[in-house]
Amino acid sequence: MTETTVVHLLRHGEVYNPAGVLYGRLPGYHLSDNGRAMADMVAKSIAGRDIVAIWSSPMERAQETAAPSAEALGGLAVALDDRLIEATNVFEGKRLAGAVFKDPRNFWHIRDPRRPSWGEAYLDVVARMKSVIDSAKAAVRGHEILMVSHQLPIWIIRLAAENRRLWHDPRRRQCSLASLTSFTFEDDRLVTVGYTEPAAILLKSNPLAGA
Repeated sequence: MTETTVVHLLRHGEVYNPAGVLYGRLPGYHLSDNGRAMADMVAKSIAGRDIVAIWSSPMERAQETAAPSAEALGGLAVALDDRLIEATNVFEGKRLAGAVFKDPRNFWHIRDPRRPSWGEAYLDVVARMKSVIDSAKAAVRGHEILMVSHQLPIWIIRLAAENRRLWHDPRRRQCSLASLTSFTFEDDRLVTVGYTEPAAILLKSNPLAGA
């Protein structure tokens, strides 16, 4: 008998970031009031699903996004998994204004968008995200799991799952704040990749805000 397993990858909600920096893996970045409202909307949207486990990136913003869903699903414990963390980036802590890319000191970092040269290799992101998805499938086989991560890792594993090239224009990622990218498996075979935005009404004009 075929078992259907669904792995939901949830991007965290909006972050309070008045300086507008790329915070990446930097500690101390928490959800804004709007981001908390996004997390609440996601929780309401999934409350009736057969989600039996919640895993999260260790970053504060991811854990705070997971918390309302854990409560809505009967008080599930949130397990932290480093494989869900944000990708590394040499520009952490900086504002990504045009001047950054015109500074000769940064040319070496932006020389190769295909790897990319400014951060964690896309192939490495694919490897760790595939690993955590495989672990999740085994842990909840026949049910569903919610895993809270970040825009780049979610988008990259989706590109890989759909056999698309990994290097891309970040402005064209279909992975808004508090969005769900859902992988449905029949046994171990991926059959569909779905995408929903439970908190779309709360999104602002910049799709990369909180990346």
